[in-house]
Amino acid sequence: MTERNVLAPTPSAATPARPARRVHYAWVVAGVSLLVLLGSAGFRSTPSLMMDALHNEFGWSLGTISSATSVNLTLYGLTAPFAAALMDRFGVRLVVVCALLTISVGSGLTMLMREPWQLVLCWGVLVGLGSGSMAGAFATTITGRWFRARQGLVTGVLTAAGAAGNLIFLPVGAWLVEHHGWRSAVVVVSLAASAVAVPVLLLMRERPADIGLLPYGATEAPPAPAADGRALARTLRVLRDAARTRAFWLLAGSFAICGATTAGLVGTHFIPAAHDHGMPVTTAASLLAMIGLFDVVGTIASGWFTDRVDSRLLLVVYYGLRGISLLLLPQLLAGSLQPPILAFVIFYGLDWVATVPPTVALCRRHFGEDAPIVFGWVLASHQIGAAVVAGLAGFARDALGNYDATWYGAGALCAIAVGLCLALRGTRPARPVPALS
Repeated sequence: MTERNVLAPTPSAATPARPARRVHYAWVVAGVSLLVLLGSAGFRSTPSLMMDALHNEFGWSLGTISSATSVNLTLYGLTAPFAAALMDRFGVRLVVVCALLTISVGSGLTMLMREPWQLVLCWGVLVGLGSGSMAGAFATTITGRWFRARQGLVTGVLTAAGAAGNLIFLPVGAWLVEHHGWRSAVVVVSLAASAVAVPVLLLMRERPADIGLLPYGATEAPPAPAADGRALARTLRVLRDAARTRAFWLLAGSFAICGATTAGLVGTHFIPAAHDHGMPVTTAASLLAMIGLFDVVGTIASGWFTDRVDSRLLLVVYYGLRGISLLLLPQLLAGSLQPPILAFVIFYGLDWVATVPPTVALCRRHFGEDAPIVFGWVLASHQIGAAVVAGLAGFARDALGNYDATWYGAGALCAIAVGLCLALRGTRPARPVPALS
């Protein structure tokens, strides 16, 4: 025993063990946020799958059904800036859990509807309010609180969650609608929204300081957040101050066109438009999901580029390429899968929401600590643009018998967005405005 003790190295003589390298908790929070945004995107994609089914069962026109989507998109956008302030006031976890439960209730009640106003109430109002509380302002809040390094990349990954959510939900939802009716799809949405709330309750934390950490990549603690119990007043004050700057209106205008040409038009009407050409709903839904697949790649790449390239120039390229693809779309749609429509899916998918990381970066550049709320208002313009076009495209289809005019109009809007982004050249970051006491 004695000899063994002599031969064994003493703790002082042993080589110091290297501490195990732990994963920064910022990545856990980002993972939970990714799951939330995956689900939120999937929930929002469901109405486009149900348009023909609702039309056949209730006899409602596409314009009437689209009006519920318009309300959804409008409230989705208008809720976002207030949600950012509410997260500062009441915490991310509480706001997100309440939002998920609101979606669960709204989608579940859809099963009982018999009149169009009930569709507007359930899917337009309740699901719109719930999904708006988990909009881009949520991702901006998470990246702003938890990351100093890799902000552009993480923003791109979280933004891509929207596309990935479509990739998961659209094919499954289309299969459910076709084989088991639209009610089965809304039941799945309701149950999924409740299930996503569980990891939020268990794993979400508010700020790195709450668990004794610095933000990822930070070398010193950020200043303590200002205590402001008036979330509504702060949200409106930030809007008032931002609205005095030229940069805000240029960003809001270009992002409104982004919404009009993505969620408003393609996200809502691509499936019925393809069906007009004889394409099965499941095939059209799979193509829209493929757009989501390539959008994951495009948006993450956009986040990487945003850390390295002038964000304004990135937006000019993105809107220009999107406009070209939309102008060509009427000649590409057919009753079956053909190489031209697959080329559109790849090209357009890479560009779908690649605009988000550079837009967020420009908000940070011009508005500093108020960037999450400012981006919430910019996102509101995105959703208002989406809502207007979602409704107009449905009524145009009822009046003209096809969607061709809407695709050409969307291409023209993208040209306007290019001009707005070029005009950002002469803007300077806004000077900070003292908070109201």
